[in-house]
Amino acid sequence: MEMQTWRDGRAKATDATEAMRAALAPRGLPESAWGGIRPTVTFNGLPYVHLGMLPADVVEQMAEAMRVTRTSAR
Repeated sequence: MEMQTWRDGRAKATDATEAMRAALAPRGLPESAWGGIRPTVTFNGLPYVHLGMLPADVVEQMAEAMRVTRTSAR
């Protein structure tokens, strides 16, 4: 893989990670609840966000936020 491919993938993964953190931070959750969310890049340059192990209440809040978004989009 070319270095630029990795850099591009890392940039996309980092942007997505920061978007998730920005969505969780104002919900009053401590950083320790979502601090493990991190960007990663596969061997062929595909961007991913590793969510890791999250507290159940954090996942419930994430799910509720997604349900609200989906419902309001209809």
